[in-house]
Amino acid sequence: MRRQLILAAAMTVISADLQAADPVATAEPGGATIRLWPGGTPGAGKVTAKEALLERAPEGPLRDRFAEHVTTPMLTLFAAKGASNGITLLIVPGGGYVRVVIDKEGFEAAEWFSARGFSCAVLRYRMPGDGWAAGPDAPVHDAMRAIRLLRNQPLRPGQTPARLGVMGFSAGGHMVARLITEAKLSYERRDGADDLSARPDFAVLMYPVIATTGAGAHSGSVKQLLAAGVREADLARYSPDRNVTADTPPTLLVHAGDDTSVPVENSLLMYAALQKAGVRSELHVFDQGGHGFGLRAAAGKDVAAWPTLVESWAQHVSR
Repeated sequence: MRRQLILAAAMTVISADLQAADPVATAEPGGATIRLWPGGTPGAGKVTAKEALLERAPEGPLRDRFAEHVTTPMLTLFAAKGASNGITLLIVPGGGYVRVVIDKEGFEAAEWFSARGFSCAVLRYRMPGDGWAAGPDAPVHDAMRAIRLLRNQPLRPGQTPARLGVMGFSAGGHMVARLITEAKLSYERRDGADDLSARPDFAVLMYPVIATTGAGAHSGSVKQLLAAGVREADLARYSPDRNVTADTPPTLLVHAGDDTSVPVENSLLMYAALQKAGVRSELHVFDQGGHGFGLRAAAGKDVAAWPTLVESWAQHVSR
């Protein structure tokens, strides 16, 4: 309750102000975690980057931590509080494929949804440009592995999730969109969990990066894909709207019309492709909200309705 009161009191803090602070090293968050790759992260032979956890708001009312150069991908777990609704939600924060914004687009959302009966897990994933053997596919492999682990090791012992959804923000949305549209993505089997399906039952894309070419492309994410070894001539293949099929799971998209970082055209492209393929889908475009609003920067705007909208849709689509 105290955490929720602090969050409510700080909703008017503009996220850009938080990001203006010089990042400082910070301690690892507490709570239960699962390492994705016991025995070592695959494809690390040429990786020289050093993982760091930094705080952008050391004096702020809310934490604003991010992980950069992730070398040990992991899940931070949030068990459902009270009665479970049977839905497990994998949350994939954004960060332009250069960092993972674990508080603003991860832990805060997990706390909100777990208080409403969802079991949640926040994913800390590898960056595509850090030299991993899988290149641009490394972060998607992490998401696939996370889904399989959650199916193999439910947050409530002995209770297999009735439904397992995944929600991605910004570049995390691009990663999730690739996950749900590229059925042929695979990695070398590590253990029995990898025999389970990596296809989520539904997906939520929050102001996602979709376009990798053209005026709507997010230049920062594209830069990281190029750094991962993607040829410029092949960038279009990494636009998930081009890979949607009838097998793509039900998908909800949320965007703000005034987003100048990742234009709303990204969600429009994805929604059009989902509709054309006959995939159950919805698109909600809010007038104001900008980019990266998460929970804390949505106060006082229509976009503040997004968590309740996602909650209702996830429960409805999971019936």
